[in-house]
Amino acid sequence: MQKEKKAFNPYLITSLAIMAAIIYVVTLFRFPFLGSKVHFANSMCLVAGLLFGPVYGGVAAGLGSALYDAFAGGYDFINVLITFVSKFAMAYVCGLIVKKADKASVARVVVACIAGALTYVALYMLKTFIYQAFVYGYPMDAVWATVVSKLIPSLINALVAVISAPIFYHAVLPAMKHTGILSKVAA
Repeated sequence: MQKEKKAFNPYLITSLAIMAAIIYVVTLFRFPFLGSKVHFANSMCLVAGLLFGPVYGGVAAGLGSALYDAFAGGYDFINVLITFVSKFAMAYVCGLIVKKADKASVARVVVACIAGALTYVALYMLKTFIYQAFVYGYPMDAVWATVVSKLIPSLINALVAVISAPIFYHAVLPAMKHTGILSKVAA
């Protein structure tokens, strides 16, 4: 007899909503650092991928970031959609790398975070290039100058995310296991 799969998991829905809300809120707080503004939103997107896996973590990361762009960032629908896709991809890649392991070692978590962060940086640079070259029609020297000027802060944010996400993940994981939330979310 086949086991019937439950279509609605309230623990999963609630956990993803909380994660999306955390991502939204941490995006509000930015700190000046080396001529850039650092925030922990990318860290939380990576943590979402680590905790909930590629698809669900991607949904939480994309949703939290897209809601920020829509309500606090003042972006149009296309930019909100691009944000959803790029943050989803960031968490997806991170979650996919960790999911493929039986037990995620610290090294695998760090590698997953690096891959996820670099995925986001690459997509953000692609978006910048396309907008500058094809939407705004700027000459190529101006396009590349803009891409390079945005690359430095993006890499700083990626570095902060790669350093902090494993710390946040390893701080939260034992509590989620101890309370049984992690197993209820996975069920």
